[in-house]
Amino acid sequence: MTSYQNYTVSLHYDRRLYRQDIAGSVAHTRMLAKQRIISPEDGEQIIQGLAMVQKEIESGSFPWDSSLEDLHLNIESRLTQLIGPAAGRMHTGRSRNDQIALDLRLYAKEVIHHTIRGLRGVQQALVDLAERYPDLVMPGYTHLQRAQPVLVAHHLLAYFHMLQRDRGRFRDCHRRTDVLPLGSGALAGVPYSTDREFLARELGFREISANSMDAVSDRDFLVEYLAAASIVMMHLSRLCEEMVLWSSREFGFVRLSDAFVTGSSIMPQKRNPDFAELARGKTGRVYGHLVGLLTVLKGLPLTYNRDLQEDKEGTFDTIDTLLTTLEVFAGMIATLKVDTERLAQAADSYMLATDLADYLVMKKGVPFREAHGSVSALCRYAISQGKGLHQLTIDEYRRFSPRFDEDVYSITPEASVAARDLEGGTAPRRVEEALKQARRLLEDASEDPHPQSLSQWERDVRRTG
Repeated sequence: MTSYQNYTVSLHYDRRLYRQDIAGSVAHTRMLAKQRIISPEDGEQIIQGLAMVQKEIESGSFPWDSSLEDLHLNIESRLTQLIGPAAGRMHTGRSRNDQIALDLRLYAKEVIHHTIRGLRGVQQALVDLAERYPDLVMPGYTHLQRAQPVLVAHHLLAYFHMLQRDRGRFRDCHRRTDVLPLGSGALAGVPYSTDREFLARELGFREISANSMDAVSDRDFLVEYLAAASIVMMHLSRLCEEMVLWSSREFGFVRLSDAFVTGSSIMPQKRNPDFAELARGKTGRVYGHLVGLLTVLKGLPLTYNRDLQEDKEGTFDTIDTLLTTLEVFAGMIATLKVDTERLAQAADSYMLATDLADYLVMKKGVPFREAHGSVSALCRYAISQGKGLHQLTIDEYRRFSPRFDEDVYSITPEASVAARDLEGGTAPRRVEEALKQARRLLEDASEDPHPQSLSQWERDVRRTG
């Protein structure tokens, strides 16, 4: 093969679809034999030959040939070598266009299951960590400035709910992926009396494509996967940023396990959060694959065009990146240690400024804007004196509002979080309820797609292999 002929070769990446390709061919062959489009004898010979092909691929002895360009032709060529002319009947009533559409949908359905399982693993680690520190107060931030006290568990559950929405997006993606394209042929359907209902049952599809032209050219389900993956990576990247900040000496809130940090080539004291940094960096890589696929698709006329060969490498890389990142995060969160003393120190009295304003409003009837102005001036004064709000005397408080009384000293970080006692708030009682709800969401996988069950043929291959 000349160098320019390599330009069209996809074998080096589409070979990962071999299980799906063989499963589709087996189902198609069974249907052809059932419909008497080919003889039962040829059908059985083809199915037995495909079992041999799969064993060769999984044992590493399969003779891949890049001159045949892709996975489909390699399998068909080897099948011909193994069983002879009967192999030529396997492709009756089928095109490589609906064949690859089928392979990708089978693969995507399986990958979505693994992705959701990975998301649940990270959620599990977040809930486990939150339950270890149910009453620990930390600073909540806006603009990366200390804002108001919150419970550590409340902060961690924010990420749990981000990932819960991600699970929902992948469930939605699975529903639209679960459509059988086989039977669409090259673009117009096929002239044989095929049984698409049989194929859907054999291959575990919920429904059958309604338009053959759309079916062979549709890659929306891959775009949806990449979009959902991009959102997951964005969520994880936000957590990465907090892990990087919190594990620094400037914050010192957490200590990452040695398994998830690396040293410096020149500075022996360093514990670099490289895993978190790499995940943050890989987020852009996943975004790029989404934009790449959208760009491939944006100018394609109906139906199949060879441009669609470019749908796979970016998708495969996104899948590998996302699944690995989820595995890393589950381990990193499960093994990190929280510095409770440092967090308690960080929850300083200035974060109670809003509570002081609310005190004047709720207890003394002061309009909020007036209360806000009084407390703002009070904070400026305390800072100028080098004091925390809790160090001010009652006379100093009253310089800014005569409505302050001794009970102002009952306003503490713990009292502040307890006051947020509404659904979705950071009060301990509400966070305890939220943790129980998170556990229920983890245990309830009823809406999550189940892994594609093995066909009887695949079970037979594995048992005899």
